[in-house]
Amino acid sequence: MKKQFLILTILGAFVLGGFSAYAHTDTAAAAAPATEQPAPVEASTDDAAAADDGGFHQLLKDWFIDGGTRFMWPILITFIIGLAISIERIITLNLARTNTKKLLLRIEDALNKGGIDAAKNVTKDARGPVASIFTQGLMRASEGIDMVEKSVTSYGGVEMGKLERGLIWISLCISLGPMLGFFGTVVGMVFAFNAIEAAGDISPQVVAGGMKVALITTVGGLVVGMVLQVLYNYLVSAIDNLVNSMEDASISLVDILVKYNLTKK
Repeated sequence: MKKQFLILTILGAFVLGGFSAYAHTDTAAAAAPATEQPAPVEASTDDAAAADDGGFHQLLKDWFIDGGTRFMWPILITFIIGLAISIERIITLNLARTNTKKLLLRIEDALNKGGIDAAKNVTKDARGPVASIFTQGLMRASEGIDMVEKSVTSYGGVEMGKLERGLIWISLCISLGPMLGFFGTVVGMVFAFNAIEAAGDISPQVVAGGMKVALITTVGGLVVGMVLQVLYNYLVSAIDNLVNSMEDASISLVDILVKYNLTKK
């Protein structure tokens, strides 16, 4: 949770800072005297390229304001929260990866040289859910292979729950983003029809404002849903790979312990 809050704070500060700078620039431009009119200067190819480079960023800011800040801010906040949780989960899952083959070789070597206690020291020094499961299984080694299997299975479920932590909130953001966008769509259409009623006319100029709000909020909500859905599917795939690795490694650990017990006899 601390990692999520830190990432959320950094992303929020970056986004808010960007829009604050944009608002400050607009205010300064509005306050500048309008009496001076510089002579027209022919734009060079380099200037046009520079304008194109910053055009997309500027376009996003304009869309954000044209879409109605009271509708776009909830969409943006939903995106920041979902993105922060996704980044934290990606980092956590990457840190949870373990070279199980190497770890199993070290455990087997420790068992042959120093017994169960030496093997436990190896797993305690390693990081990741696989090492934690091995530690729990080795702690029950003295109670028989059946208890080792039960312990590994039970603690494997606990570790899988830790890996899946936060996915429910990403799923919520995936659903909430498009819903907020569609809410802005409906409100924008209401604005458009109210403008038609007030003007008694259905010209494009009358309905343009409401339609712009409707379309931009829809685009914003759909973008949030699509981006977070890709990250969500990546996380689910990474968790499945880790769970499969945990299950295979657990079976290998039981085989090693069986071989160790037979050697002792």
